[in-house]
Amino acid sequence: MTGMVRYIKPGPGQESVWDYPRPPRVDPSGRLVEVHFAGEKIATTRNARRVLEMSHPPVYYIPPEDVLPGTLIRSRRTSWCEFKGRARYHDVRVGERVAHAAAWSYPDPVSDFESIKDHVAFYPAAMDGCFVDGERVRAQEGDFYGGWITDEIVGPFKGPPGTQDW
Repeated sequence: MTGMVRYIKPGPGQESVWDYPRPPRVDPSGRLVEVHFAGEKIATTRNARRVLEMSHPPVYYIPPEDVLPGTLIRSRRTSWCEFKGRARYHDVRVGERVAHAAAWSYPDPVSDFESIKDHVAFYPAAMDGCFVDGERVRAQEGDFYGGWITDEIVGPFKGPPGTQDW
């Protein structure tokens, strides 16, 4: 942690993102994970994977079979993660409503991340609501990262201006 970052000590039942590893790790999650968009529940699972990386809130990756068929449209956008490999983005569509590049997946991740192959992550800021065990998550600040902040996660979190070098 750099000198400008103020560590927030986690309370009982909380996790600090500064205790997460770098490189990140994948943990299975049996929690109820839901994504809502355009008046529809477009994803629901108890089989998500949480990617935990230092300074970032968890990102939940949902198995493709637990995403409502027809809601994901492959985008031309891609990005590169030094740990996971090439990400493919998806537009999310329900009826006439579209959120561009609002979800992503790794069709061919590096070997340490095979467990998230083709699983889908959603930007909570682009959805009507994302929930973990019924708690509405808050979006990680910034326009690149897709972390899900719940009351049990403490930061500070990477994402706002001035945090690029964390």
